[in-house]
Amino acid sequence: MVMSSVSQTRVWFITGSSKGLGRALAETVLEQGETVVLTARNPQQIEDLVVSFPNRTLAVQLDVTKPEEIREAVKQAIAKFGRIDVLVNNAGYGILGAIEEVSDQGVRRQFETNFFGILEVLRTVLPHMRQQGSGHILNISSVGGFVSYPGTGIYNGAKFALEGISEALAQEVTPLGIKITIVEPGAFRTSFVTRSLVITDIQINDYEIVIGEMRKGARDILDMKLDFKEPGDPKKAALAMIQAVNSDEPPLRLVLGEDAIYAINAKLESVKAELDAWREVSVNTAFDEVLVAK
Repeated sequence: MVMSSVSQTRVWFITGSSKGLGRALAETVLEQGETVVLTARNPQQIEDLVVSFPNRTLAVQLDVTKPEEIREAVKQAIAKFGRIDVLVNNAGYGILGAIEEVSDQGVRRQFETNFFGILEVLRTVLPHMRQQGSGHILNISSVGGFVSYPGTGIYNGAKFALEGISEALAQEVTPLGIKITIVEPGAFRTSFVTRSLVITDIQINDYEIVIGEMRKGARDILDMKLDFKEPGDPKKAALAMIQAVNSDEPPLRLVLGEDAIYAINAKLESVKAELDAWREVSVNTAFDEVLVAK
């Protein structure tokens, strides 16, 4: 891991700056003397940061499902600071329910926010980074962008899609001086469950044996009946992301939390075991002359 020295104040553009990891990252970046474009659907929620750091902040209203707001936010950022060095696509939420239970509207809204909104932000900021010949993009995924779980399939689908385009994008823009990092957090002590989780209204009894306990636990947290202490420290997550941005060789994937590492390793081992077990069947799908030639 090679660390570079930061010679100038970078301009960070962070979506979803009002809460969770986005808020923790914005605060930490500002504390370290850098500049942040703070975006939120309700800019009043980030006004305290503007008051504390008036010369190094810009608060902009941004709902990532509204392309006109994305264009306006980026336009204001460039007009005020002249560049965007680090883009952090953090805005998003989760939906809890079996695949069959989530309404068409719920599926589309999940993808509009967690995938299409990020795609629109990317495609709006990239021309500026290409012109600069530099930049770093952090796409905030999740351990759920690599490992799927019952009850979060629609959320997983949107995050898997984000990781798919991020892998391709990294190969497209690295030669242009732009770096890509997919951030995969595990459970962090933020307001995600209480403020960013939607539980489906439709509940099919057959799925209760699979996701009933998860659904009950989420409802208890939402109703303040249960004090759930996630292991992850948002401040330390912010410092880890900054460390990745400071590195001359940042990772394509930055996994945050031992729980996330455990889950990803378990999946990798499972995939490898299944791949090996079915290798002969897989290989034998070639034409006979190809198999004989080998």
